[in-house]
This record gives sequence, C-alpha cells and structure tokens, in this order.
Amino acid sequence: MKEFRTDKGKVRGFREVGYIGRSKPLKLSEIKTSSVGRIASGIGELDRVLGGGFVPGEIVLLAGEPGVGKSTLLLELGKLGRLGKLGEIIYVSGEESPEQIKTRAERLGIKGENMMILAETNIEGVIREIGDIGEIGGNKIIVVDSVQTLWSEEIEGAPGSISQVKGCTQMLVELAKKAGVIVILIGQINKEGEIAGPMMLSHMVDCVLFLEGERFTELRLLRGLKNRFGPTDEVGVFKMTEKGMEEVENPSEISLEGEKGEKEKVGAVTVCAMEGTRPMLLEIQALVTQSSLPVPRRVVLGLDYNRVLLLIAVLQKVLHLPLYNQEIIVKVGGGFKISEPAADLGICLAITSSLKNKPINPKVCVFGEVGLLGEVRKVSGEEKRGKEAKKLGFTNIISSGTVKSLREASNVLRS
Repeated sequence: MKEFRTDKGKVRGFREVGYIGRSKPLKLSEIKTSSVGRIASGIGELDRVLGGGFVPGEIVLLAGEPGVGKSTLLLELGKLGRLGKLGEIIYVSGEESPEQIKTRAERLGIKGENMMILAETNIEGVIREIGDIGEIGGNKIIVVDSVQTLWSEEIEGAPGSISQVKGCTQMLVELAKKAGVIVILIGQINKEGEIAGPMMLSHMVDCVLFLEGERFTELRLLRGLKNRFGPTDEVGVFKMTEKGMEEVENPSEISLEGEKGEKEKVGAVTVCAMEGTRPMLLEIQALVTQSSLPVPRRVVLGLDYNRVLLLIAVLQKVLHLPLYNQEIIVKVGGGFKISEPAADLGICLAITSSLKNKPINPKVCVFGEVGLLGEVRKVSGEEKRGKEAKKLGFTNIISSGTVKSLREASNVLRS
C-alpha cells in the first residue's frame, strides 16, 4: 500500500481575474491619494458611526445576535433615494436564497435596482463572479452574509472553522485593498456574546461595528468597537419597525416618551449621558424595598454592576442610609446602557428617593461623577449636556457647577 496525493485543480483566483496587479514598493512621496474621499451611505446614523461614510478599500465587520437586524440594515443600502455616491452593491448570500431576500426586500419597500444577489459560498467562485461582473471601483460595495458560511478549496476544514474563516477573510481583505472596493462582512455571535470565529478576525478588518438590542424592544444601537478611519465612541440609534430599520435622530425623545407633563415620581431621575459627541437624556429608575433574605439582592440593568455597588457603599457612609438590609434594583429606561461615570449622581439620587419615598421634580436633570468621599466631580461636556436638557424643557440642572457634595445634591428631594 502506497500513499499518494493528487493536486486539486487550481481555481482562478482574484490575482488572475485581471484587475489586480502585482504589488511593487513605492516611495511615500510618489503615492497618490484618492480624490474620492468618503462615500456616504445615505443612512445618517450609519455614516455617523463610520466617521462620515465608507472609505474606498475599507473592510467592515458588522456583528450582532441572530435576528437583531444586521441583514435588514445592509439591505437598506439598496433603497432608492439613499444611493448618493454608492455604486453597485453585490450581496453575497450564504444563508438565504435569492427568493427569500427578494421577499424581505419587497416587504421593506426596497426595489434594489443597484443591488445584485449572488448565492455562492465558495470564496474562489465569489471572487471570480465579482471580476466577471464588470469594472471594480471604490464606490462598489460587496456584502457577505455571513463570513462564517464561506469556504475555500485551498484550505482544509469545514465552513465556519477557524482556518476557513481566517483564510477567506484574508482573500477578501486583499481584494478590498488592491481593487479599492468596500467589503462588508456580517458576523455571528457565539454564546458568550463575542464575535464567532478567531479573534484575529477583528484585527484583520478596518472597522468593527456591533448592532445590539433587546429581543422584545424595537430599539437598536450601532456601536463602533474599532475604526481605523473614524471615531470609536459614536453610537447610531435605530428603531426596528415593519418598514425596516428607521433612523432615530433624537434618542432623548424615545427614552423620555410619555414622561413630559407627568406627576412627580419616586425613585426616577433624568440624567444626561454622552454617546460619542451626542448628549442623550435617559431616565434612571431605582426600587429599594425591605429584604427578608440574609444577603439582600442587588439587580442592575443597563449600568455597570460594580459601580452601582460602589455608589451604594458611598450612600451608606456619607448619607448614613440604612441600605444594608434593603433589596436594590436599578435600571435604565428604554433599553439603553450607560457606561460613563456621569450617571453616578443620578443613580445616587434615584436610590435615595426610593428609600425615603420622596419624589424628584420631573423638571430636574442631573449629571456628575461621585467620588468615594461623596464629592461631586466635573464630567466632560457639561455645557453641551446642559443645553440639551434645557432644549427639552428641563429647568433645574444639577451638576458639579451647582452642587459640590452628595449631601447638598440630596436636597433636591421633595419633603
């Protein structure tokens, strides 16, 4: 018995299509920059997170949980009236058939005259078809749904394995950089909430976007985790409706919907948080009740759990509040998440209000960092936060400019 191997027939790859030549070293002074600049997608919230639009040759990874709206968002690129400078969109579908995509597009009112559907999972076949379609340019977008379905005949392993995902992504990266096309990869999320596949995938792409949202709410947040050509602190806000992903230009109105004109509420306070360069008014709610358990529970939704525990300890030490035998539940209304320390003052006032059963004036907006000694510290963008609050009808602004300590801020509670 003698073992022997047969060479697989070589598939015509992207180097042989004809529009990509060999790389040669160039002097930095001889390199000519593109005059195209950024290409707006026509979706304002997406352009905000990208930093103004797509960059020719950029490769973007869009990740999110199943059913959160990743494919729906990218189908919106084919909606008439949003084309702008975008050219042809090649939608490579490895999970749905063209008929299924067409049915969803009709439901969303997308004609997609500039969109072509390619039902192919073999990476060599995908690159070959892209080369046969026509001229490659910086305004052409290739959407791959999803990258875990791609496979190559030159790479061992099943589709979705680490070697296949990494190898196919490398081919698409080389295609994007040398042909100047924009490639958008859709990635799935594993049980731990991380992007499925090798961690190297995030390092290979230029931009990593994460679309998040609760299953039972219509709010969707698009965050930039990595961006070589723009900021990483911007957030795009969308609303999932029957007509698709609709942009939310003023997220504060959603979070405070139905709050205007209401009576004073116990355990609820409005805070102003910054998401990137945009101030957002959000409501923090707290419920403090007597516990019958040896160790009272602490439930936190939309905030950092350890930070809330720290603030509870500060309240017990500085204001002498008996919270050691109380169950404390704190959440952010509307399904939003706050990660910055500017919400510290709002969390403390909401907990104090619920414990003492004293309401807070609905026209009060608070923001400020609380130190371990109970002092209220200044946060970035206080002037912009104050203007946003006053624009929405809040007349009493409590921050480091009006109060210096937590004890002084607690005077806002009605007796």
